[in-house]
Amino acid sequence: CPIPVFDPRPRFPRDRTRPSGGLPADRRWQPDALKGNTMTTRPRILIAECMQEISSFNPLAGDYDNFYIERGDAMLAQDGLNTSLGGALAVFRETGMAPVLTISARSGSAGILMAKAWQRLADEVLASIAVQAGSGIDGVYFSMHGAMAAQGELDPEGYLLAETRKLLGPHIPIVISLDLHGILTDRMLKQINGVTIYHTYPHVDFASTGQRAARVLHQLVTQKIRPTIARVVIPALVRGDELITKSGCYGELIREARRLELEGVAMSAGIMIGNPFTDEPELCCQVVVATAGDAAVAEQEALRLAREFWPLRHRMQGKLISLDRAIAQASSIAGPVIFTDAADATSSGATGDSNLIIRGLRDAGYRKKVLAQIVDPMAAAAAHRAGVGARINVSLGGAIDAK
Repeated sequence: CPIPVFDPRPRFPRDRTRPSGGLPADRRWQPDALKGNTMTTRPRILIAECMQEISSFNPLAGDYDNFYIERGDAMLAQDGLNTSLGGALAVFRETGMAPVLTISARSGSAGILMAKAWQRLADEVLASIAVQAGSGIDGVYFSMHGAMAAQGELDPEGYLLAETRKLLGPHIPIVISLDLHGILTDRMLKQINGVTIYHTYPHVDFASTGQRAARVLHQLVTQKIRPTIARVVIPALVRGDELITKSGCYGELIREARRLELEGVAMSAGIMIGNPFTDEPELCCQVVVATAGDAAVAEQEALRLAREFWPLRHRMQGKLISLDRAIAQASSIAGPVIFTDAADATSSGATGDSNLIIRGLRDAGYRKKVLAQIVDPMAAAAAHRAGVGARINVSLGGAIDAK
């Protein structure tokens, strides 16, 4: 496994609903209060966000309207929420750093983003950053996912980071946060000075990941650290229950990465497993360890974690059985039984319109009650027209992906 070691020296389905609440008004950022002389003494941190996870196998391409977009002060709505941006804002407030809010663009999982939509989104993100390019920026926090892709651009995050680096110059530290299902590409890695990665799956540490990123950036800005990032690429794709970090063997490795951070051995450490449904050339598993300039420790710890991961890769696979056998077993099991089709999960960007499980249950004469979720706009519209309690005959499934 190659170990690229970087010395990034300082150079340094649209859902418009979101959690209510956040911090009380008197605890949120008050941008007007930061416009006086205090701005000259506080490090100015440019904050941007662009997040989406895609499935390359969804035939329905994603569009610009899938994204929920907040600009400028509207981004303060995330302060106090369990989001990466919300966590970062809390640390910037505690450490006296002044946020320069640009744009936040977030989307649920979907198919690959259409070329025109990507161009519009990229132009807006970079334009919002360009406005601040000459205003005395001391550091950048960029919240990302890592498993985004668009028609004509398979590494959108790498593109945005490269263009941001061009706009701000070689001496501004850039720190990013990523989902552990993301893909940290070579182009991304060459633009950044720090990275933090989710430590939980299912994900619950959005805010703490942003907090970790903000603390890394605070160190880089205030202590003028020359960080070293070591990465070991592992040629494996993994799925299955052993990836549940609370109980699986993957979680044991993540806890070791977390220990490196807590004990101060590393500024940040994590293990990314990518998204197998994002068909991108650099898709892989990878260990990433960043230290405050100690290349030997970064290499040593990244290699150690990778060597511990490698023999466990066989355990980190889904234990699958045939549909016929699953239905037969379900017939004899007392209580609710859950069937899962991970390849058709909308949470991973799939269409959610496969009828294979429903058809299998029907063909097998399954006699218990079934609650089946399926995406079918035409069938849903017919049901609404018929009303509650009505019976209708519809063609169900394959509404988006007829294959």
